[in-house]
Amino acid sequence: MLRHILRRLLLAIPTLIAVITIIFVIIRVIPGDPARAALGDQASDEAVRALQEQLGLDKPIWRQYLEYMGNLLQGDLGKSLITRTSTWDQIRFVLPHSLELTLAAVLLALLMGIPTGVITAIKQNTGIDYLGRILSLAGLSAPAFYIGLLLIYVFAAKTQWFPAIGAGDFSNPVENLHSLVLPAITLGLVETAYVARMTRSVMLNVLSDDYVRTARAKGLVERTVMLRHALRAALVPIVALVGIFTVGLIGSSVLTEEVFARPGLGKLMIGATRQRDYTLLQAIMVVYALIIVLINIIVDIVYTMIDPRVRH
Repeated sequence: MLRHILRRLLLAIPTLIAVITIIFVIIRVIPGDPARAALGDQASDEAVRALQEQLGLDKPIWRQYLEYMGNLLQGDLGKSLITRTSTWDQIRFVLPHSLELTLAAVLLALLMGIPTGVITAIKQNTGIDYLGRILSLAGLSAPAFYIGLLLIYVFAAKTQWFPAIGAGDFSNPVENLHSLVLPAITLGLVETAYVARMTRSVMLNVLSDDYVRTARAKGLVERTVMLRHALRAALVPIVALVGIFTVGLIGSSVLTEEVFARPGLGKLMIGATRQRDYTLLQAIMVVYALIIVLINIIVDIVYTMIDPRVRH
């Protein structure tokens, strides 16, 4: 197990370097001059050249790359072109909000989606199965921002049980969780539908396998057959799906962040793109790449825990 984890960590290093290199090149080749974007279209050519020298944009791209990687190894992601402050300070402020929203949505999807998928698979072609399939289809069809607006109308405007906008303070866990409920449900319901449908599909295949029939023939309790045999075998593709959607939720939760006026990594990326803040945009993409690599490592570890044959 430990050897498998170390091997995955070592393989992640060249992957991360390759991704950072691609991000660096893309940021440099996209149309537009970062110095001109920072100073505005009315700035003089002398001022633009002076800023280019200050930012090192007048140097060859290979030298810029070496200097950037050297600074990155020291934990320096650069300074924003617009605010001239550390990009890490801006990312550090919004990143916890994005992570907690994503983790809460994933946890909600697992707690609701897996039992729903298992029950609908066991009760195939019954009223419960049809109801679960209809609800999951509705979850797939409804946009996240629309679900968020409905939740705000019902639970914030009408009942006033939860706040409509804003994010709580981490120093006050109760307030923070209170503000997290509606956004987490908004994102969680969408992923719950995917998890439920995937679980149902995989469980239907697993329930027809020989080892499940053998377990039943031995006289094992049905609950034991479902949990220890069928569900455990079905968890591998479910974990893969959850890993993919966890990566997607971190960046694509921008609509939910806009609806609930929450700070977040996706919202910060959109703002950097609009302002043409290339340094901040590059820093966000590097942090996002690091998160993706870490999530993939975690998924691989969970694979190994569920099915030890994966390590071989």
